[in-house]
Amino acid sequence: MVAKTFGSAVSGVDANIITIEVNVGQGTNFFMVGLPDSAVKESQQRVESALKYFGYRMPRQKVVINLAPADIRKEGSAYDLPIAMGILQASEQVEFPTLGDYVIMGELSLDGNLRPIKGVLPIAIEARKKGFKGFILPIENAKEASIVNNLDIIAVETIQQSIDFLMGELEIIPLVTDTREIFYHSLDDIEFDFADVQGQENIKRAMEIAAAGGHNVIMIGPPGAGKTMLAKRLPSILPPLTLIEALETTKIHSVAGKLGKNGSLLANRPFRSPHHTISDVALVGGGGNPQPGEISLAHNGVLFLDELPEFKRSVLEVMRQPLEERRVTISRAKVSVDFPANFMLIASMNPCPCGYYNHPDKECVCGPGIVQRYLNKISGPLLDRIDLHVEVTPVKFDEMTSTRKTESSKEIRVRVIQGRERQKERFKDNPEVFCNAMMPSHITKQICQINEAGKMLLKTAMERLGLSARAYDRILKVARTIADISGSEDIKVEHLAEAIQYRSLDREGWAG
Repeated sequence: MVAKTFGSAVSGVDANIITIEVNVGQGTNFFMVGLPDSAVKESQQRVESALKYFGYRMPRQKVVINLAPADIRKEGSAYDLPIAMGILQASEQVEFPTLGDYVIMGELSLDGNLRPIKGVLPIAIEARKKGFKGFILPIENAKEASIVNNLDIIAVETIQQSIDFLMGELEIIPLVTDTREIFYHSLDDIEFDFADVQGQENIKRAMEIAAAGGHNVIMIGPPGAGKTMLAKRLPSILPPLTLIEALETTKIHSVAGKLGKNGSLLANRPFRSPHHTISDVALVGGGGNPQPGEISLAHNGVLFLDELPEFKRSVLEVMRQPLEERRVTISRAKVSVDFPANFMLIASMNPCPCGYYNHPDKECVCGPGIVQRYLNKISGPLLDRIDLHVEVTPVKFDEMTSTRKTESSKEIRVRVIQGRERQKERFKDNPEVFCNAMMPSHITKQICQINEAGKMLLKTAMERLGLSARAYDRILKVARTIADISGSEDIKVEHLAEAIQYRSLDREGWAG
């Protein structure tokens, strides 16, 4: 007899429905075909043990399991439960009248309990799209799957519960979560607030400009000046996630297995801060079974690289293309996977190995040429993709102990959202451009028009400060964002003047 159950295989951030065909006939061997990996093949032992634990048997006949379509590679242990259901039906130990109405996924332990799996959200989305009635899965993943409406989410703890449910002997009420209500309630939950930061008003202003225009930022300053503290608070002033952005971001975290137990729709923009020992594969994604890297986990949020020169050169260079294209393509011999990677890059660094170059009080002990060599660890092409260079100075004692109330993240966010709304209107005919930082050169020339006084100021600044040619476009984009925040239609001289000061690393002789 042949039985059919349905599972799913995740590729990138999308899923494909897999038909699991089980045939029990004459013979004594066990065969599994359809490009299964080792973890899928090992399901035989887990399934046999789980079935015996609850009084069922593994057929002592020829069992053939086909995972179709056969040209898609099947990976992981999540096929245990649908394989077990298929074996029970094909061996006529039980009768499941509604087996074909459900997508079934779950890893079995030897005592028949179910363990959580990865990639539940894209599987649930695909199951609804293909018209399945419901999704049977481990109870720990149920909240994540319930993000998808119009699909019965059947949460089970053991293989026996799933058997009883499919036989019609156990009623399990589908889990329904008002995800959207929870999502909108959580939008204003702010863990780190700019109200906690005393002093550093110029850095807060730079962060506001970066958030409003989607600009990448590098902060240069001595240790203890507050670079990490300021970077952690940037997500709190970015515009709230839209429902579509939240779904995109949650799918990536689901595939990577980062949502955790009882994970639900992400309501806050992600903030990823990998250690400087990270490999290039861990940063951009990849592996034998391509998984999203840190830049994809930071999609619609912030990627913070602390101590930028300490990262390996090869790791930093692989970021150049994703920074431009806002996505990364992982290509292998048999598969090519796209992961979205639309993130803001925030980097921080000391000005020199000892950390005290240009410090107002402490003396730098680095020898001649050491500072320049340290800065040269960051390549020109990468620096070219960073719009704002901000010098961070230590906070004075009077500012640290001040009781003066500072602006909260909510207050700053209002201005950021207003600036983004103006950009949304401006770029409504350019679907590939969402904010000023994404403007290509030909659009920059059209939109960032400046008057004669502005041209003279820019010319003088470039000559006197020794700004490089690549700084020209960046200054115009940042000035456009400053104008958007202030509600100005035109780029004024004061907007240009403020933008010019954010090009520290482009100045000739900055490092001596």
